[in-house]
Parts: sequence; structure tokens; C-alpha cells
Amino acid sequence: MNAFDLTGRVAIVTGCSRGLGQTFARALANAGADLVITSRTRESLTDFVTEIEAMGRRCLPLACDVRDYDSIQAMVADAHAHYGKLDILVNNAGCNVRKPAIDVTWDDWNLILDTNLRGTFFVAQAVARHMISAGYGRIINVGSVTAVAGYAGLGPYGASRGGVKQLTMSLCDDWGQFGITVNCLAPGWFKTAQNAVMYENQEWVEYLTDRIPLKRPGRMDDLEGAVVFLASDASEYVTGQTLLVDGGISVGATRALPKK
Repeated sequence: MNAFDLTGRVAIVTGCSRGLGQTFARALANAGADLVITSRTRESLTDFVTEIEAMGRRCLPLACDVRDYDSIQAMVADAHAHYGKLDILVNNAGCNVRKPAIDVTWDDWNLILDTNLRGTFFVAQAVARHMISAGYGRIINVGSVTAVAGYAGLGPYGASRGGVKQLTMSLCDDWGQFGITVNCLAPGWFKTAQNAVMYENQEWVEYLTDRIPLKRPGRMDDLEGAVVFLASDASEYVTGQTLLVDGGISVGATRALPKK
């Protein structure tokens, strides 16, 4: 079990003002890691820093806009200067604009792809420079079940997450020689602030649940073991992979016929 211990490791988790980012950061801290947490504004991280420090972990909040190259470089430089090393990256920052494909605008597309795909690459690149020097690293790109399945209203988002899946495979081959693993953690359907409005439709929730072999949407704690595994030495020989944490929905199960 010591292979899952992150004591002495330093982890960056982007997009920590709410939701999945906080779930990932909390799990890594529970496993022993000290943290760098980011959001577009440091003020949005204040309460979460207090929570992490109460767990006995060090926690450095930094502003980072993953759509801005200079912001990424400054964040990574400050993180490395503070701790002297960067062992783990959870590339979580992302966004979505949910609308029918026919209504997607040029700006919608750019916002989603620039955040979810271009941002993921350039954060990974900036952190990897330090990992290469150290000869060690764990990079976890956060993807989605939409990387392997199509959903109406999620065209640009699915394209961005499919790109993250492919990017993960390429980066694992680039950086494996330096002791760096690169994997994609792909959640299924989890209720977050970003999609909470959908869960207000009980008929949709029932339809979704019927398609999930485990018969429920995801809970935040369903992701904790997966992120610790990919961040730890337990996954030393796992790289270039997409780990779907989706209750099995990606197998393509369909809604059961009503009983007569």
C-alpha cells in the first residue's frame, strides 16, 4: 500500500475554485501531497486553502488563466520557486458551452478548445520542463466520457476532450524516456456546477441512470481512488491510457424497454 503514499510529493491542480478540481486536490492531500492550486483569481481559492491547510498540508494558491500563455508560465515558475520541485500535475481546468450544434458560434468554439485542449497542452509543457530535469513526473489530463461517445449539444466539448485523449497518448511517448507518465482521467456523468441544471430534469436523470450499468450517476468520491492511483508510484508502468470512471456508461448500454 505504500505505493499509493504521496507524502513528500508536490502536486499542481488547475481549476480549483469548485467542483472536480477540489475533489482531486482533496484526494491528493489526503494521500500526503502538498499542493499548488490554481484558478483565474486567487480570491476564489481562499476558503479551500484553509481547508487543505487544516489537513496538515502545505497549499500555495496561484492565479492562472489557461487561455493565456504568459499566465501559465508565471504560475509554473512561481510554483517551482516555492517548492523547488513539481512531481504531479492534474490538468483539470476546463469549460463548456452547452447548445445545439447549429447554434455554436465561432467564439464558443474558441473558448472551449482554447481552454480544454490548448490550455491542457501548454500547462503540461510548462510543468514537464521541470519534470524532465528531475527525471520524474505524473501528469494526469482530465478528460471525459465524451472523448469516446457522442452526445448532442456537446460537439465542441467532445472534440476538445477527444483531443485531450489523443494528446495524452502523444505526450506519453514524448516524455516517457524521462520517467514521466501521462494519463487521462475521464469522468462520466457527475453533477457539477457546470451541468447542475440538467439534473433538475428528473426524467433525464432517470433516462441517464438506466444507461449506466451501475444504475446511478457518479459521486465525487468515486474519483478519489483513480486520481491517487495515477498520481502515485502504484501506476508506475501505466502511461498513455484513458481511465474511464463512468459507472460503465461507455459500454453503450441502452434504456431498458418498459415492462408490459
